Amino acid sequence: MTVCGAGTMGRGIAQLAAQSGLSITLFDVDSRVLGDAAGAIRNSLESAVRKNKSSGMDLPAVWDRIRFSSDIGDCRGDLILEAINEDLSCKIDLFRQLAANSSAETVFASNTSSLSLNGLAAAFDHPDRFIGMHFFNPAIQMKLVEVTRSVHTSEAVIQKILDLAARMGKTAVLCRDSPGFIVNRVARPFYLEALRLMEQGLEPELIDRLMEASGFRMGPFRLMDLIGNDVNWAVSRSLYEALGRPARLEPSKLQEAKVKEGRLGKKTGSGFYSYPS
Repeated sequence: MTVCGAGTMGRGIAQLAAQSGLSITLFDVDSRVLGDAAGAIRNSLESAVRKNKSSGMDLPAVWDRIRFSSDIGDCRGDLILEAINEDLSCKIDLFRQLAANSSAETVFASNTSSLSLNGLAAAFDHPDRFIGMHFFNPAIQMKLVEVTRSVHTSEAVIQKILDLAARMGKTAVLCRDSPGFIVNRVARPFYLEALRLMEQGLEPELIDRLMEASGFRMGPFRLMDLIGNDVNWAVSRSLYEALGRPARLEPSKLQEAKVKEGRLGKKTGSGFYSYPS
């Protein structure tokens, strides 16, 4: 199995795959990002052992199942999963390069959280081997995986991905291609209404505290910082455009400003909150 993109999601999926007994290649064109990913995965594994959350995990064996590469020629296997930025043209370009280097049996999956699966599948000569496999951050902990079929995806490919999700200990929900799929379609008002309240003068900490007191495990601003404001804002824009720009789903200028300032959340040290390095 290969995971393309060694950012927060890609490295989490790679670690999860290795812990599930799979040999995995983690690919990224940026060697610095690969180095950061290697360090983050190593720290995560060691932390799990220290906290007795490893359930007998053989750390050296898990580590040995992960290969790090910046050579796209190493992107091979029965499944290649893409986890790069939410940019349709970038994803299509990557998939075309991957397809030219892969066997006729390779299944291609995208971790996209909002882009059209039908649009991505159109990049392939064999779109029946293309599917969505959307993990949630942090991939190691979050149980849900959205498995999204395009109009072309074969039943055999769907079953293969459902079986893989089960092997990884995930709860898979099968859905059809639609803007935002299920989770992001339902969750968008949660973020956008919170952002509108902030624009009206309420503090993020107060909003988060009230939401958490009402039963949410994490308030909207803490969650946006965890996901990454760039990722969250990109999903909001994608859904807004795909549904015909309804006023209720208009992306927040406040969040857009955070993205332009590079205040993306935990991964950059600041977002709606500040995080110690």
